[in-house]
Amino acid sequence: MPAAHALFLPAAADIPPSVDMDTVLADLADDGVSAPAGDVSALETVVARARENGIELKVVVLDENPGRDSQLRDIATDVGVEDGGTVLVLSPNWVGTYSDSLARVTIEDAQDHAYTGDVVDSASGFLDAVVRPDPPYGLITVGLVAVVAGAAGVTWALRSRRQARDGS
Repeated sequence: MPAAHALFLPAAADIPPSVDMDTVLADLADDGVSAPAGDVSALETVVARARENGIELKVVVLDENPGRDSQLRDIATDVGVEDGGTVLVLSPNWVGTYSDSLARVTIEDAQDHAYTGDVVDSASGFLDAVVRPDPPYGLITVGLVAVVAGAAGVTWALRSRRQARDGS
């Protein structure tokens, strides 16, 4: 029976062997960016813009794709658990995210804007999607209810007039 319980234990984080988490965390400590030197300055600008919007963003860029895309989320989770904030991990073809302050649905939606092939555009697109205001769902709901109620009222009035005319 103990073996059956083992099936329900969470899997351990699967960090690619080519990624040294201590190096990544040390690199993130000074500017929130762990990336190839040519991308650091532009990514620091994205991180600063995130900070202006109240988001503690950290960006990790890998030179190559790991064995599985889920490993990017594992890296992001390890960084987030260690340092907190919102973490975006980019590889040439995949994206992984973690956040201790934003809803999972928000960062997964923003992740869709991070598949550009250019790490700076990807990070900027991710941030833009995170900070853009949500549609005013309350007003949209009130508007739809008003339209449906108005249509029902007009239908009722027309039907009442027709019944009154046919009944007379």
